[in-house]
Amino acid sequence: MRTLGVVTGYRGEARCLSAPDLIIRCSGADAMRARAAAQELQGQGVAGLVSFGLAGGLARDLVAGDLLLPEAVILPDGGSLAVDPGWRARLAATLERAGLHPIDMPIAGSDRIVATRAAKAALALRGAAAAVDMESQGVAEVAALAGLPFLVLRAVADRSDQIIPQAAGGAIDARGEIRRLAVLVGLARRPWELVPLIALGRSSARGLACLRRVAVLAPGLGFA
Repeated sequence: MRTLGVVTGYRGEARCLSAPDLIIRCSGADAMRARAAAQELQGQGVAGLVSFGLAGGLARDLVAGDLLLPEAVILPDGGSLAVDPGWRARLAATLERAGLHPIDMPIAGSDRIVATRAAKAALALRGAAAAVDMESQGVAEVAALAGLPFLVLRAVADRSDQIIPQAAGGAIDARGEIRRLAVLVGLARRPWELVPLIALGRSSARGLACLRRVAVLAPGLGFA
């Protein structure tokens, strides 16, 4: 059995996976911790690395629950790193046969949450990325330095025109658990964020449902 290392942002994403040949680490929605997690997994001798979880939509035609299987990660400096093409093709074929149609457009890496419509639009203009997350760039960079194959598998949690409320910005702790009290405190200070927060919860649930379906169809995430 060849073990894969998987980096997620929070526990809800990690709980979508259950295959025994996966070692999962949660970064707590922090780009530096995601890179450190990938380095730890690489040090444990994994055969490949995966960035798995939710992403924010940048392309206007993306909706919550759309599946992303990008061919490359666009780095903050404008460079890019390609995923393993054979691995990606195997998983894409498996998902296509099951009726899922993953999007192959690149995903952008970010060191911080891209929360506003304006920020999303500005990031979309800088490159050809369909979506953005905070883990994929670290996974990609560690894999490239170590000569390991890597893959990015993400589902859209929020549309390009959907804001991320400030109350959700610090909602995940370093272990990847949701800080419910912090969310409530944030809402007490900014009660007008309740409606967008509920909308984000619903759209994120659609993204997680997509990820769970992928995990059922391809428990080993297509790695041969």
